[in-house]
Amino acid sequence: MSIELADWQIEFGGILFGHGTQIPVAAIEGLGRPGVRGETVERPGADGAWLGPDWYEARTVRIDCAIKTPGDPAAARQVLADLQRAADASPVRTVGGAVMPLRIKWPGSPVRVLFGRFRKLEPSWEKAVFGWVPLDVEFVAPDPRYYADMEQQVELRLGWLSGGGFTAPVQAPILVTAAGTSGGQKRPGWVTNGGDIDSYPVITVKGPCANPVISHIETGRALDLTGLTLSDGEWVCIDTRPGQRAITQNNGGAVATTQPLDSFLLPPGRSEIRWIAADPTMSARLTVAWRDAFIAL
Repeated sequence: MSIELADWQIEFGGILFGHGTQIPVAAIEGLGRPGVRGETVERPGADGAWLGPDWYEARTVRIDCAIKTPGDPAAARQVLADLQRAADASPVRTVGGAVMPLRIKWPGSPVRVLFGRFRKLEPSWEKAVFGWVPLDVEFVAPDPRYYADMEQQVELRLGWLSGGGFTAPVQAPILVTAAGTSGGQKRPGWVTNGGDIDSYPVITVKGPCANPVISHIETGRALDLTGLTLSDGEWVCIDTRPGQRAITQNNGGAVATTQPLDSFLLPPGRSEIRWIAADPTMSARLTVAWRDAFIAL
């Protein structure tokens, strides 16, 4: 259960920063447009220059704050220890690509989340006797996008027309109903990115099935896992998120796809995912998990 945040508050590892907390914030940098990297090449024999592609850099959030526990230096020390313990989580710190959430609540916006790690947590002890410990904090998010606080998820059976089909008993003339929104139904492969920038999903295929192919209809992109066979109870996870892109199988086997993982994305708005595979039992499942993605708070 996530901690509820008020305006002007930040949360990391269950510890609150900002207005009305034990860690008031004096200033914060890095919440605007992320830095970019790109080349500027002078035009030979002509005025001006040519601008190459601009790519966003990792987002570095710098927080000027202090632990405030008036007259209680022991409490200030404990708050700092809790922060250090949260930042030192071994499953994140010692694993390449692993990240933790930094949740931010600004006025006029729901909670947004950055995923990264603390890279700096430096206290000043000069006034600790008064229960006042200034902190210099840096949080680095390798993916500069902001994300929704809640993850969304849909599970798909084989056969995208599961929202429609034949009406029993079957009698001439045969009528096929559409898998639309009539009668409160919705097509099971619809996914909605409610943000304003592309989001990258995590896709899990659970066996038994063979040769799965996952398609995003609007972009025409497909993840072709032809050659993969999953027995009952086996699964493969396709993580397309920046900095965490990988295909993982529960038995440690190698899995490859002909399509680059960074090309499989969910654009803003509603779009559709379908999948096919060989499964005579019709018990295989595909799960798509994602968060709405935003360029700004």
